[in-house]
Amino acid sequence: MKKSFAALALAALSSAAFADKQPVTVILSSDSGMTQGMAMVLANQMQEQGGQVDILLCDKAGDLALKGAGGTPLKPRDVTPAQLLDAALKKGATASVCAIYLPNTGHKPDMLKDGIAPARPDAMGRALMEANRKVVAF
Repeated sequence: MKKSFAALALAALSSAAFADKQPVTVILSSDSGMTQGMAMVLANQMQEQGGQVDILLCDKAGDLALKGAGGTPLKPRDVTPAQLLDAALKKGATASVCAIYLPNTGHKPDMLKDGIAPARPDAMGRALMEANRKVVAF
């Protein structure tokens, strides 16, 4: 019984902490490596500063969501935008590709990294309309 109560209390605290985080949507569509890199650097920073970051990858930036995504390492840390995306995901960010990305690129859902799927336009539209959500586009 004590374990159940402790688990329930921990879950409630985790939910409360998540609810207090500032929701942020980062929309990235640029094919520029430096722009992609800076967007992912800022997404990671917003996350470290208390944001619940959701990343929407569109157009050429959707390629970052592909398994085995490479890219040119960027200075000063010699990391790629795809590696920065992976870092954000490991820290709890969510990511999706635009709903039209897969059908217009010929890629298949199983080519996406684990945890990344096409965005649902109805859910994404609803999230973008949230009064307290910050939306940043690159």
